[in-house]
Amino acid sequence: MAELPETPLLLLDRERLDANILRMRSALAPHNVTLRPHVKTNKCLEVTQRFFADGKGPITVSTLREADVFFAAGFTDILYGVSIAPNKFEHAARLLAQGADLKLVLDNLETARLLADYARSSVQRFNVLLEIDCDGHRSGIPPDSPVLVEIARVLEGSGVTVGGVMTHAGNSYDSRSIAEIEAFARQERDAVVEAAQRLRDAGFELSVVSVGSTPTALFTQGLSGVTEVRAGVFAFFDLVMAGLGVCRVQDIAVSVLATVIGHQPEKGWVLIDAGWMALSRDRGTAKQPVDQGYGVVCDVSGQPLGDLIVTAANQEHGIISSRSGHLDNFTALPVGTQLRILPNHACATAAQHAGYHVLTEGRCLGYWPRIAGW
Repeated sequence: MAELPETPLLLLDRERLDANILRMRSALAPHNVTLRPHVKTNKCLEVTQRFFADGKGPITVSTLREADVFFAAGFTDILYGVSIAPNKFEHAARLLAQGADLKLVLDNLETARLLADYARSSVQRFNVLLEIDCDGHRSGIPPDSPVLVEIARVLEGSGVTVGGVMTHAGNSYDSRSIAEIEAFARQERDAVVEAAQRLRDAGFELSVVSVGSTPTALFTQGLSGVTEVRAGVFAFFDLVMAGLGVCRVQDIAVSVLATVIGHQPEKGWVLIDAGWMALSRDRGTAKQPVDQGYGVVCDVSGQPLGDLIVTAANQEHGIISSRSGHLDNFTALPVGTQLRILPNHACATAAQHAGYHVLTEGRCLGYWPRIAGW
């Protein structure tokens, strides 16, 4: 590997990134749906441009800051995938006035009424998707709830158009088998299609029926009635996805480069200069059959080193030990040795860094900055 700046730093393997993107596109190709990648994982123009032949979308964002940056770069078809807060109405209106095809998300009557009032007073038109709860994971409206049509009625005539429905199968991340992921994919699809039909039966014309999670997108067996798929972590993958059987460890495209700074032989520890500020506090594999601690330890080329994991993390210190509890050969990892740590959750780990040091065939290609803030 060519000389890199001081550690810790975030690495991105471009070949793995491109292979992961191709895998998702190939998986969705038979289903005749649009891929609207969720860029919250990468928050990077250079990464997102690699999703598309023309580099221009459509995309899903998790912050209006992302929407600003991507719109300025030429991405116009943008879904803001978090239920809109009233203090963001004006920001969204500015993007729309500048020419963005921005879609918002709603999942409750209170916000719907506030947005309708704002649209009337500002004479600004909005396009919204209603979020459907397909599995009790987090937010959304049950597909059989009368509130679904009630919200659409509240918005009628206000300048706010209900353009479709969307959902996210968050519980797929707790699956214990591919068969369970496939079942969640069916549940996700059925819920959003049912909700869309209820709205159509009530007289509303919908153009978007949107689903999205990396596990269900890759293992769905049918998307009849769905128009688009949103997913994000598939571009990088991580140890949670590997633990689900969605990818191999060798597919993970991001890692944190760290340096050995000391040893505690009596404790079986190797100390590195990457703590939770570099790796994140995410312990998403702790509830899986194999707990990967704060990350799997690899050599500088990205190959896992035996059963070594980061078992503990302080702010700037990481503690490496053997999963078996026995680490005797400290001479194999002398002070100054550089190691790569594979992340539990790519989104959380990447968020700790300002950008990616991009590798191609083991060489540093350059630096791609990330978008920060809200």
